Amino acid sequence: MASISSLGVGSGLDLSGLLDQLESAERQKLNPITERKTQEQAKISAYGRLQSGLSEFRDTVAELNDGALYQSLSASVLGEGMTATTGEEASPGRYEITVDQTARAGSLASTRVSDLEKPLTGASATLDLTFGNGSTSASIELAENASLEGIRDTINDDPDAGVDASIINDGTGYRLVLSSRESGADAGLASMAFTDLAGGVTLGQDADTHQQGLDAELDINGIAITSASNTVEGAIQGVTLALDPAASGETLSLVVEQDEESVKEAITAFVDTYNKLKSTMGRMTEATGDASTAGELVGDRTLRNIASDMSRALVDPVSDGELSMLSQLGISLQANGRLELDDSKLDEALTETPEAVSEFFAGTSEEGGMAGRLDETLGQMLGDEGSIESAISSSEAQVSRLEDRYIRTEESVERTVERYRKQFSQLDGMIAQMNATSAYLTQQLSTLAGQSNQG
Repeated sequence: MASISSLGVGSGLDLSGLLDQLESAERQKLNPITERKTQEQAKISAYGRLQSGLSEFRDTVAELNDGALYQSLSASVLGEGMTATTGEEASPGRYEITVDQTARAGSLASTRVSDLEKPLTGASATLDLTFGNGSTSASIELAENASLEGIRDTINDDPDAGVDASIINDGTGYRLVLSSRESGADAGLASMAFTDLAGGVTLGQDADTHQQGLDAELDINGIAITSASNTVEGAIQGVTLALDPAASGETLSLVVEQDEESVKEAITAFVDTYNKLKSTMGRMTEATGDASTAGELVGDRTLRNIASDMSRALVDPVSDGELSMLSQLGISLQANGRLELDDSKLDEALTETPEAVSEFFAGTSEEGGMAGRLDETLGQMLGDEGSIESAISSSEAQVSRLEDRYIRTEESVERTVERYRKQFSQLDGMIAQMNATSAYLTQQLSTLAGQSNQG
């Protein structure tokens, strides 16, 4: 826009200030467009949060729709010193387990060395090890002039050594202590022998320190079991037992049964996530009477339809099963749209009719139960062509149209202001000319009056 700083010079009027006022008035036409664009952008953001909340809820629905949830088993141990976990192949059962001994890695210490830094080995020194009953052995090459610390480091750096090495000070001297990397009788270290030691060095095994490797020995329902490891796999199909040394000599009870707790956690998560979603929706539709504090989606048809469809999916009965309504599981839909869970009633259903609970949620097909039906409803909302994406696309298109309208309106305002500027410039010149003419006439009249007085 051209400069208007000279306006009013000719007329003496504040035409520049008047033009600013007119421009300000014209630009008021842009405010409704800006406000409408801000509202649409707020709706897009709200739809995004709604989409996220629905996706989170759908995840809990999908978990309830997975039949494997209701087939999973849990293992509980009565007693100290053992834990148990179940896998896919586990079956329900009760077991009495007596642990006679736990598995142990073998260990053996060397004779004493008084100086940690003293060279101990010759040019071709080795450390020869045997394991178990002597059928397995290993030979480790040692560097020439290696100290006790150097021997330790060489052993620990060898992935095939079969032992870990450490140094213990027994108060009189230093000993090299070797421990089998694996537990069990066959992997237990049986002996160590050094060859080609430095002149005058005496280093060998101290047989009195030998601890042989042991297999775990246990009795499961009268059946004797041995295991090289304290992690016992395969003794009970699909169950892994983990023994602690404290279990030795103990008799423990193991129960493998339906994992009711996991099912209850999934149902509780379903209720909690739904209520969280309803709270989000409530904030979005809150009518405060003030546009600046009201929810972004007050009166929004998309959100209203979503709320209605979900409520219907929750209360419609599931046919062909012992359980047909959420209320039979202790889950009730309240007047405010939120779900309320009765823990005791749910526990009763999980204990007395676990198969009916599975059939109610997961059904006999992917879409057969309540969770499958609800998942299908949520899929229609969240799909690429679902109601939320359609609503977002509609608002984005509206924002684009408003931006175009803003540009057109702004250009119209600028044209109008330019027209006013030209008109004011013409007015300024006209008044300046009229003022000049008036001054000229006043001067001429004054001259004539003077001449008349002289005559």
